[in-house]
Amino acid sequence: MAADREPRDEVDLVVEAWSRERPDLDVTPLRVLSRVTRLARHLDRQRAASFQAHGLETWEFDVLAALRRAGAPNQLSPGQLLRETMVTSGTMTNRVDRLAARGLVRRDLHPGDKRGVLVGLTDAGRTAVDAALADLLEAEQQLLAGLDEGDQHQLARTLRRLLVVYREDPTAAP
Repeated sequence: MAADREPRDEVDLVVEAWSRERPDLDVTPLRVLSRVTRLARHLDRQRAASFQAHGLETWEFDVLAALRRAGAPNQLSPGQLLRETMVTSGTMTNRVDRLAARGLVRRDLHPGDKRGVLVGLTDAGRTAVDAALADLLEAEQQLLAGLDEGDQHQLARTLRRLLVVYREDPTAAP
């Protein structure tokens, strides 16, 4: 292979095949989005392994991480948790119930709303999420090891431009 040529991957083969079989279509988006999809699969597997090593499912990590990122005292209202994790109210209730049963979160009365509650991170929840995050970041650094710092920053900027469309409306199309 020449020094100036990029290595080929399975997406190149897919794009070539579709270009051959459907020359009437512009298959250019496949060059980018098929790679994003494949990377997402690798990342999902790595995330699941990192979380499983700490006895957590991905959804459990998502809830615990939202509470941890909230800062001391690591509490959020159920509505805030919904926005942070992008799930339905019924799903969140079930998740909080299950995490509370495991001793990873607790429900506290909301001091400003007698009818409301705050979901709080327990010491066990904080320990689990902190350890899982450390393992996850180590694995993600390995995933990005083939890119130098400049390439990582450029990729992050480019992906942000694609994702910002969905910030306000998760169902929006560009």
